Amino acid sequence: MNFYYILIIAVGLSMDAFAVAVTSGFILKKMKFYHAFKIALFFGGFQAIMPVLGWLAGLTVKDYIQAFDHWIAFGLLLFIGGKMIYESFKIKEEEEKECDPTRFGNLLLLAIATSIDALAVGITFAFLKISILSPVIIIGCVTFILSLTGVYVGNRVGHFFENKLELFGGLVLIGIGVKILIEHLLQ
Repeated sequence: MNFYYILIIAVGLSMDAFAVAVTSGFILKKMKFYHAFKIALFFGGFQAIMPVLGWLAGLTVKDYIQAFDHWIAFGLLLFIGGKMIYESFKIKEEEEKECDPTRFGNLLLLAIATSIDALAVGITFAFLKISILSPVIIIGCVTFILSLTGVYVGNRVGHFFENKLELFGGLVLIGIGVKILIEHLLQ
């Protein structure tokens, strides 16, 4: 898998984190750089750690499912993308405004919640025999940059783009899943 596909996957994966970062920026009334950096560090860090955990898990079962691993990769990306698309149409509750997104416990929960899909992508990388180091660095950096930007966007503009970004991220992941399936079926 070349750099551009990994970059596209990274952008797709980071859309959840970006949307939550926008919301966090909206919630923070007196935001400082430290707040944005902390949020971006958590989101980027977890987006980098979760694919490694998924990749390690995928390596343990890879030999048993090698004959149909492309179907699993397609299914995982379809599920994750579909979930993101579904969530883009759900109405977000305003109760999010009552919590401080920079508190450790809140940040930890948000970072885990926005990076679960990265765990599944890590499993997919193991099935496709993709080395994990380069994707992890790219995914972590892209998520960090987009989350940092998202906090500032949210602080300035609010929730206007949030759902549209989740929709875009979901469509990207489904498209990559379809590409993987087609490539394997044509071999």
